[in-house]
Amino acid sequence: MTVPNILSIFRILLTPFFIVCLFSDFNNTHIYALTIFVIASATDAFDGYYARKYDAVTEYGKFLDPLADKILVLSAFVSFAIMNLIEFWMVGLIIFRDVFITLLRMKMKRNNHTLVTSVIAKSKTTAQLILIILILSYLSIRNIDGYLFNDILSYIDKYNLVYNLTFLVTLFTIYTGYKYVQDNYDLIKKI
Repeated sequence: MTVPNILSIFRILLTPFFIVCLFSDFNNTHIYALTIFVIASATDAFDGYYARKYDAVTEYGKFLDPLADKILVLSAFVSFAIMNLIEFWMVGLIIFRDVFITLLRMKMKRNNHTLVTSVIAKSKTTAQLILIILILSYLSIRNIDGYLFNDILSYIDKYNLVYNLTFLVTLFTIYTGYKYVQDNYDLIKKI
């Protein structure tokens, strides 16, 4: 098993610990959830870098890496919806886009075609990871007393930033799905 694949499996294994910390109520639980999520996100960046640099790209890795990303990211979004931080309809659109593109990739693969992933589609995961880290940071500072944090929390709540940023990332996610289909339309027509 290659190092990138081990990192992808590690990312999947970190997800339950992240969820447990997110829903627990012991001291600093959200800080632990944030820390676990940041470590998991770092493995995503490192496994891709390592695979390209050391020519360790495998077919198994091409499947496992995006699967690990989806498990981690969708677990966070579903958890935030359960916690009433974001709307379920946003999570539903994000899940729909990911499932649709995944099924499309599988169908194309069975027909010996490879879909082209645009730069904008790759940036979708980055936007989602940044949003999740921001929401986890917000949760982490809610339990810390201090004038500076109170001002930050007031600003976030006043402008409903968690909702508005999630809305923008949801729109961007849907757009990347549309762009994915548009960029590969000629190949898709063949199946």
